[in-house]
Amino acid sequence: MQPGRHPRGLSNRYAAFLRGGTHRHSQLGFQLLELLIAAAIVSVLAVIAIPGYAKYRDKVNNADAEADISSISQAIERYYIEANRYPDSLADVRMGGLLDPWGHPYQYLRINGAKLKGKASLRKDKSLVPINTDFDLYSMGKDGSTIPPLTAKASQDDIVRANNGKFIGLAADY
Repeated sequence: MQPGRHPRGLSNRYAAFLRGGTHRHSQLGFQLLELLIAAAIVSVLAVIAIPGYAKYRDKVNNADAEADISSISQAIERYYIEANRYPDSLADVRMGGLLDPWGHPYQYLRINGAKLKGKASLRKDKSLVPINTDFDLYSMGKDGSTIPPLTAKASQDDIVRANNGKFIGLAADY
């Protein structure tokens, strides 16, 4: 019999493998370790990528809302030039059903020429001064809630039109 050969003609390593010897277990263990390392790497990449993607998605949605507000504002200004007054609603400029990127309708309030009772419903800056004198136009943002002062937590994610159209952006940046 040759050295390193099993009596049936098999190599000792192959015979040990068939019997379930140590070589087989160490090979399976190594494969399991590789799988665990790969899973850990994928998990770490997911933990890093998901918040980054969420921030990117928020920026895209904010930019889309800003572009919509700019377009709606231009349509309202055209209406003003033609009718010599601001529309009563967004439906008057054929944009009543337009939704922001989060699925909420854009909010519009005519100020100039409207018979408003007090200034409670007007959007206000940190000094509680109304941010517009012609009309308010804004998106309620990601959370879908808002209150008139822009400094309130519920209003920080709103996309607003302020200074009669000179500013369109995140309420927290105004």
